Amino acid sequence: MGKPIIRFDHASFGFPGVVALEDISLEIAEGEFVGVIGPNGSGKTTLCRAVLGLMRPLRGSLQIFDCACEELRCHHRARIGYLPQKGVLDRNFPITVLETVMMGRYGALGLLRRPGARDRELALEALANVGMQDHRDTALGHLSGGQQQRVLIARALAQQPRVLLLDEPTTGI
Repeated sequence: MGKPIIRFDHASFGFPGVVALEDISLEIAEGEFVGVIGPNGSGKTTLCRAVLGLMRPLRGSLQIFDCACEELRCHHRARIGYLPQKGVLDRNFPITVLETVMMGRYGALGLLRRPGARDRELALEALANVGMQDHRDTALGHLSGGQQQRVLIARALAQQPRVLLLDEPTTGI
């Protein structure tokens, strides 16, 4: 495997009065796939929020791309693709599938830059990777829940992330 790009060193995370994750030591190397399973409330989303740099460790440390999580900047976060737990989408919001996937390119583009032909190619390629290329001009709200989820995965892939976080709810555990 490649060199470690995520490094937890005796890290604990939580909220006022509650420690959600305690004393985690873990290295994840570039190219490695890691799955985290557990019942609702076990800290899976907290773990994702920590890797996104949205939570500082209460104790210990977390390094992402050789940068402390509390020092992550926009160019670091642009290299992390994230699919949150399924939320409610407004079925009447006027956005197409391709426009949704193009949103994944904005973090990589930087401030005040408009997407170009290459960005559109990457978005179309991401749609093809999830089998949704034939729906590129369809309104996002007209798709089934599973199709919408595939479009949101394509949005994360269009970002060309070095780290991809898929935060899916656990059912039946």
